[in-house]
Amino acid sequence: MDAADQQLSQFGYKNELKRSLSIWTVLSLSVAIMGVPFGLSTTFYITLVNGQSVTVIWGWVFMTTISVCIAASMAEICAVYPTAGGPYFWSAMLSKPKYAPIASWITGWLNLVGNWLVTTSINFSGGQIVLSAVTLWHPDYVPTAWQTVIAFWAFTFVPSAVNIFGTRYLSLINMTCVVWTSASIVIFMVVLLATAEDRHSAKFVFTHYDTSASGWPSGWSFFVGLLQGAYVMLGYGLISSLCEEVHNPHIEVPRAMVISVLFAGLLGAAFLIPILFTLPNVDLLLGVASGQPIALLFHTVTRSAPGAFCLLILIIGIFLFASIGSVTVSSRYTYAFARDGAIPGHKLWARISPRFGLPLNAILLSTAVNFCLGPIYFGSTAAFNSFTGTATICLSTSYGVPVLVSLLRGRRGVRNSPFSLRPFGFVINLVSVTWVGFAIVLFCMPVGLPVTATTMNYTSVVFTGFAVVSVVWYLVYGRKHFSGPIALVINAQADEAEETDKGVGILPTKDQYEARI
Repeated sequence: MDAADQQLSQFGYKNELKRSLSIWTVLSLSVAIMGVPFGLSTTFYITLVNGQSVTVIWGWVFMTTISVCIAASMAEICAVYPTAGGPYFWSAMLSKPKYAPIASWITGWLNLVGNWLVTTSINFSGGQIVLSAVTLWHPDYVPTAWQTVIAFWAFTFVPSAVNIFGTRYLSLINMTCVVWTSASIVIFMVVLLATAEDRHSAKFVFTHYDTSASGWPSGWSFFVGLLQGAYVMLGYGLISSLCEEVHNPHIEVPRAMVISVLFAGLLGAAFLIPILFTLPNVDLLLGVASGQPIALLFHTVTRSAPGAFCLLILIIGIFLFASIGSVTVSSRYTYAFARDGAIPGHKLWARISPRFGLPLNAILLSTAVNFCLGPIYFGSTAAFNSFTGTATICLSTSYGVPVLVSLLRGRRGVRNSPFSLRPFGFVINLVSVTWVGFAIVLFCMPVGLPVTATTMNYTSVVFTGFAVVSVVWYLVYGRKHFSGPIALVINAQADEAEETDKGVGILPTKDQYEARI
């Protein structure tokens, strides 16, 4: 048993997954999930409405800075508790034993819903991008609800199949993603700048600020537009679910979290700047029926349908990498949360398939949830689009809870972290939790005013719906049967025995656990 498995056994778990991932693989997966050019393209309309150039560029810089703080705060905790449970496990271990189960439950369900909805929003936006390719030759084409949902279902099925049957190639796929994304950005830069008839000045790119389409007060509109960068910058926290597949997770996963944010920040700037230098008429872009203006932007700049289609293929490739990666981390997190008994039917979802060597049932559950969410689009396109904001809020909050708990307890739990933020840890943590609290309110706001049935932001409604499910399941099952991660259960039993042997190693006693935090 290697050191990582020994440490995992101290938390009460037997490692059932193969440790075959390196820091480069995990870093690549984080970059893949963020899918920077794809994510920025699908949410581009938000910043076009709320400020244009200033919000696009400086909003991206702002969100990169904030994300570095959050990623570093999570990395410091992850280095101490490197398990697939990630934030929900951290919240439990950092809390006082009395409050650990409820802290774990809240964080866990926020993260679970966030994992599922990130995959939903990626696949839905990707389906819209693919359908928008038709408009390059048929400008009047508007996808029907059925066509959109079928495209969504297709792109929900394919990444799941790749994760199940192509698991041995996942490392190669993620490494290829970084090369594909980097090369794509170079191609975007060269083609757009070379083919554009008119180019804006540097003053326009870095200082132009127009909020006339938003309806919000000028200053507040900038913050509403931050959803674009906040949504893209989510993948770094999801890779904590891979801790049990990495040889030195206490070192490699924390580093990958922070490095991936910095790398994504550079990729985003390199993509956005040439876009703004060649930006066509904004009213034309906002008039796209699908809400996805990137295909029209490419077509307008290059003045060539085939040329625009080739550029769009690069975006679609990045989308597929993001979708595959999101299914990977979602399944690992679902598996981890289920093995601690927090999900209905947890014994089924916590099984590892002997044939595939992965949490097959967890993949199928995540896929089924996404399939079931698709028909919502028939009732309300606005409600379905709110999944982007809900995913951002759920994941951001789940990232912030363990950091807040650590702050409230004087950062004692990370005192000896291999990824220490001292002497700036308190300030970095404070910035992180302050932003998360602000973001919860901010991203429930509609993109623009006045609000109509089709422009309403239903994020708060979707968030409340999933919260009700979580609360009901807690009242029905959790409050009597859920005691938090296995380590807490064993430590609670340590009052009767100095050591408890569960066949996977000697677990810490309750006194040792409390002393550690």
